[in-house]
Amino acid sequence: MTEPILPIVEIDGRPATAGQLLHPALSGYGHFTAMQVRDRRVRAMDLHLSRLDTASRELWDTGLDGELVRAHIRHALGDSISDASVRVHVFRPGGPGDDLSFMVTVRGPAAPPGGPQRLRSVPYQRPVAHLKSLGGFAQGYYRDRVAAEGFDEALLVAPDGTIAEGAITNIGFVADGTVVWPDAPALAGISMQVLQRQLTLHGVPWAHRPVRMADVESGAYEGAFVSNSHGVAAVGAIDGHRLPVDAELLGTLARLFDDAPWDPV
Repeated sequence: MTEPILPIVEIDGRPATAGQLLHPALSGYGHFTAMQVRDRRVRAMDLHLSRLDTASRELWDTGLDGELVRAHIRHALGDSISDASVRVHVFRPGGPGDDLSFMVTVRGPAAPPGGPQRLRSVPYQRPVAHLKSLGGFAQGYYRDRVAAEGFDEALLVAPDGTIAEGAITNIGFVADGTVVWPDAPALAGISMQVLQRQLTLHGVPWAHRPVRMADVESGAYEGAFVSNSHGVAAVGAIDGHRLPVDAELLGTLARLFDDAPWDPV
């Protein structure tokens, strides 16, 4: 059997044409979700479908058929791809009242972070942060800048020092046996929601609270971690401030995330 050539790009269940790609390439208006597929399964498929449906209702007052989304993913994977990185983009190529389109991209599977992550704070917060929107120029800009300085991820911070999220991750902190997510405008990442489910299921307390750079620098937290579709990783340092990576709860988080159930595509 011939191996499929990656990446695969399909729109509405068919190979994308150059004409169809013009709108998503030039418009930048829409939203998406990103997932890792293993053995044709995805963690928390219900959360991905809910994200797509909720965002579509907000942007265009139109809900999505979750089974149709899954069918488009299965079609893009074909019969021979079991493990992959998949994105589902939703956009409207026509005017008001026209149907929405789904663009599914399939790439090779992504490995989880290799070790503790080094973060660099940057003065930025995303507009309409609760939506996983297309584009993201500023996030890419800051990620490139911090990477050039030897950091793994940019940490988005408000002018008053309030921490929101990473450029492509959520960040959480550990304090007195509780997982603390910043109470600030941020995307509710799927992996973050998976962790919250797992923590609740296993009786581990978690909360949303304001988190400021001054708190991190004063040693108020016993550790920190980042999460996205690639996985969960401890944070070893933010700017010049080192954080412990051996906190017991950090290990528990990684185990709970790995134990989260996978759903058939």
